[in-house]
Amino acid sequence: MQYGLIGERLGHSYSRRIHEQLAGYAYELRSVAREEIDAFLIARDFQGLNVTIPYKRTVIPYCDELSPAARKIGSVNTLVLRNGRLFGDNTDYAGFLYLAGRTGISFAGKKVLVCGSGGTSLTARTAARDSGAREVVVLSRGGEENYQNAPLRHADAEILVNTTPLGMFPNLGGKAVSLSDFPQLEGVLDVVYNPLRTALILEARERGIRCAGGLAMLVAQAKYSAEQFAGHPIPDGRIDEIERGLRRELSNLVLIGMPGSGKTTLGRACAGALGREFVDADALIVQRAGRPIPEIFAQQGEAGFRQLESECLASLALRTGLVIATGGGAVLRRENVAALRANGTLIRLLRPLGELPVEGRPLSQGSPLEKLAKEREPFYAAACDHAVENQGSIETVRDRILEAWNEVLSHERSEH
Repeated sequence: MQYGLIGERLGHSYSRRIHEQLAGYAYELRSVAREEIDAFLIARDFQGLNVTIPYKRTVIPYCDELSPAARKIGSVNTLVLRNGRLFGDNTDYAGFLYLAGRTGISFAGKKVLVCGSGGTSLTARTAARDSGAREVVVLSRGGEENYQNAPLRHADAEILVNTTPLGMFPNLGGKAVSLSDFPQLEGVLDVVYNPLRTALILEARERGIRCAGGLAMLVAQAKYSAEQFAGHPIPDGRIDEIERGLRRELSNLVLIGMPGSGKTTLGRACAGALGREFVDADALIVQRAGRPIPEIFAQQGEAGFRQLESECLASLALRTGLVIATGGGAVLRRENVAALRANGTLIRLLRPLGELPVEGRPLSQGSPLEKLAKEREPFYAAACDHAVENQGSIETVRDRILEAWNEVLSHERSEH
């Protein structure tokens, strides 16, 4: 191959679509087993490569020359073959600083905690020190500075950076530390980009802490690598343009609201307008259970139904580029909302109670709608990113939903 990415597991990578947009060359994802890496690097059957876990330090002895950044950090993510000589660079360094700067996070004079001790950790801590950090502490699972004793020793930390794979696809929800243990935090960066929002980033957002996931860093470091591969400069504006397109392409549009508020009908309409797959979560539950929802309630009760619902939503949360209609009670469990938010924007549909159908809806039939609506109101309000009135034609409301969805995505980027 001429250009591509090597690593051990690459199924989650967006690098191909980024590089092909940046410079137009063919870009290949190549999984290389540990026992094959030596022969692969010796053969040098490539022109330019990006390097990811676990080979960012492995490749260094094979390089004839290192950039100052790669030499200082001790980690390489870019290899370029120049006149038979292999040049190693670290564009993660510039990409990480781009992410921090775009997010409005300054390391100058700050105490920084870096979770993880791998190749990307080396990059993050070097960038923080070079940017004037007062102190940089590296946390890991063991050793003197670890995740367990960090709250006691470093509660005064002001910036936290995650460089571990915790919370990365497909194991959503993981995180090294809880932000509640660090009350002085003013900035959180997570280099993980799949999902769009890790559990760490979701917690930071809830706490009002300036934060960003790793998608912008991924695109930025790719741009700096692509310039070396293609041999010409690429405008910085392409970073923002490609990231914006990726975020919209990957983000799920999730509809929430009372039973009968129109989520299924409008979800299908939105999916048709976007050219996307539509998934009705209740229909997925019925398919998996092999029986209708009233029968599930009759046989397993609401608790049994909610468990099936959580399992279905967790599986949907792993996917991207969907339009999802949820059941009316999906927001009642905090873990459901967190799962859906990992890759999704939650739009609430509002409809007058008198217009809500109740046939075939066990909970709507079992108690007055006013009571059910009052009980669920705080859950809907807390979960939604935007609310849309379901009043008017399907086309009119569909367009309102799509406008709200795009507005949320644009606002999320502008917060960085």
